[in-house]
Amino acid sequence: ALLWWYRLPARRVAAIAVISEFTRQEVLHYARCAPEMVRVIYCPVPDGFTPCPKPFNTERPALLQVGTAEHNKNICRVAEAIRGIPCRLEIIGRLTDRQRQALQHNSVSYTEQWDLSDQEVLQCYRDCDMVIFASSYEGFGMPIVEGNATGRPVVTSNICSMPEVAGSAACLVDPFDCSSIRRGILRVINDHDYRNHLIAQGFENVKRFRADIIAAQYAALYREVLSRTAN
Repeated sequence: ALLWWYRLPARRVAAIAVISEFTRQEVLHYARCAPEMVRVIYCPVPDGFTPCPKPFNTERPALLQVGTAEHNKNICRVAEAIRGIPCRLEIIGRLTDRQRQALQHNSVSYTEQWDLSDQEVLQCYRDCDMVIFASSYEGFGMPIVEGNATGRPVVTSNICSMPEVAGSAACLVDPFDCSSIRRGILRVINDHDYRNHLIAQGFENVKRFRADIIAAQYAALYREVLSRTAN
């Protein structure tokens, strides 16, 4: 499988563009191609994600969870982590029976929505107080950037691509440790200065992911490849 899906295609291309340094290392491991072939070009922040100031609800904040894939979105641990915290978990995605049972077992107040339009997803970010994205595996982690762009504090994982994407603009937690997730969420809720620091850092961080910057990086790579093939 590795030969057909990774190694043979890698031998037939001039360059490989990937969405994070973490993904680059994964490609190099499996494809076994020359390191200089694999270039990191991040995903751009989607249209419409702009600052939307909102007073933080410290009494009962709305935590936005984007994605429900059972193998990595970590909802069961998040449910355990927020047990007893006055909050509401707003979930984008269809839950599995196991995830619903975990939320109910931990007495978590939650909503789930799916098949949303782009505008409806954007509104979810604007309505929430915090983005919780304690995933156990990501090649990039778009909700981090979307939360940054909207002006919401982000709690995300300290593994895979997520620290790379977040920089200093998120509270990093261990996604496999419920107590770590809980501490991160409570710090954002209870520490006004820290929360505002994350928001300010988010506005700076999201500049890396502007569409014009990403487009220019792809254009430069295409010109480089064209130049090499022409010679």
